[in-house]
Amino acid sequence: MVVLNRIYTRTGDGGTTALSTGERRPKFDLRVASYGTVDETNAAVGLVRLHTGALPDVDAMLARIQNDLFDLGADLATPETGEPLAWTPIRISAAQVTRLETEIDLLNKDLSPLRSFVLPGGSPAAAFLHQARTVCRRAERLVVELSMTEGEPVSADAVKYLNRLSDFFFVASRWVNDKGATDVLWVPGQNR
Repeated sequence: MVVLNRIYTRTGDGGTTALSTGERRPKFDLRVASYGTVDETNAAVGLVRLHTGALPDVDAMLARIQNDLFDLGADLATPETGEPLAWTPIRISAAQVTRLETEIDLLNKDLSPLRSFVLPGGSPAAAFLHQARTVCRRAERLVVELSMTEGEPVSADAVKYLNRLSDFFFVASRWVNDKGATDVLWVPGQNR
């Protein structure tokens, strides 16, 4: 159980922050930037959800994703060091990745194949889903970089989750655009 009695601690005033293990890192550290960008993705999902109340199935999927993103942040904030911890750390699981794949397939079955790239827009929900997709892709790039940095372990499921999540946002953006009917399509060279 999390208890937050005091919001400011002054411990970060010197430009460092604590990982879940208690280790202090600079606020610009790649691990901190990774889970910070996951948090940004979660905030973008919150904006999407302002526009999905009339779409209860999609909204429920997004609610699960928001919780998963907190799990992912906790996973990234607790690097596997081989040292015993006083608690069992939260890790992204293969089941969470599989659930995303199932939800992508569920939404995608209603969509016709694309014949062009999609521009962000159509409806507010779709536009915000595209924003969430691009923030998620940035998080994925940072997490992949972190995973390829010596001494910075990241689980394969964490990387897979972010990769599937950006795909989910893309498919969901089309689905909320009247199942693709109101997608805004790219017209190559239209304004030359």
